[in-house]
Amino acid sequence: MRPLKTVLDFYINSSIHVALAVYALAWLTLLRFGVDYDKNILYFVFFASITGYNFVKFFGIAKFHHRSLTPKLKAIQMFSLICFVAMSYYLVKLETQTLIYVSIFGAATFLYAVPIVPKKLYLDEQQNLRSIGGLKIYIIALVWTGVTVFLPLVNNNYSINDDVIITAVQRFLFVIVLMLPFEIRDLSYDSLKLSTIPQTIGIKGTKIFGVLLLVVFFFLEYFKDEINTDTLPIHLVITVIVLCFLLFSWTRQNKYYTAFWVESLPMWWLLLMLVFS
Repeated sequence: MRPLKTVLDFYINSSIHVALAVYALAWLTLLRFGVDYDKNILYFVFFASITGYNFVKFFGIAKFHHRSLTPKLKAIQMFSLICFVAMSYYLVKLETQTLIYVSIFGAATFLYAVPIVPKKLYLDEQQNLRSIGGLKIYIIALVWTGVTVFLPLVNNNYSINDDVIITAVQRFLFVIVLMLPFEIRDLSYDSLKLSTIPQTIGIKGTKIFGVLLLVVFFFLEYFKDEINTDTLPIHLVITVIVLCFLLFSWTRQNKYYTAFWVESLPMWWLLLMLVFS
């Protein structure tokens, strides 16, 4: 069992799992708008997610403690380098207009980790966008929305119409709700200066907030010009599943509850779409 746990921990800590979640959401966008599988943008999104997440998570550690990194962190660092090379390979295959969007989201990721904003704006000593009170969850949701909705469509020259905008709003809400179990889990450890949602309105209020977002997420589907009745049941099922994970979230939860199961929900959504739609 220990070797299996070691592999699972590396799979999660090296951001492969979260990258598959982003990849799944990007593929869902292509399926939703009837666009053929685009391996260049999907593989780019996958490798860029690993590179970006590991940069954000380990930038400070690698910068100040390079020589004292543990073997596990060194392995992740080497793995991230390989993913960066793969990301660069697929980057040059993208359409020119896509590169503009990539640069915007890349800059957001960079600012999220690197301290270049004036110190007076920060609420914590880390001095990056993560440390600005209340912003973290919305920055992540915004980047995920851009990467998983707009990048796949722009790279395939799909016009940004009203249905795309509604889908982007849905994706933004979906990602925020997915992050609420993480914020509940970290309630005992986050600095009060971060002003996370559970810190601001409590665990019960956070769950009520998440339920309201999921209601909006579901019913926005009916405001689209093209309503696919075949996928509505899947939309309902994934909404209910996310709702259950949110309601059962607590501060004392198994470490794999959020890091594995919650983050796997986009993959389950994709699987339902591939099998039943």
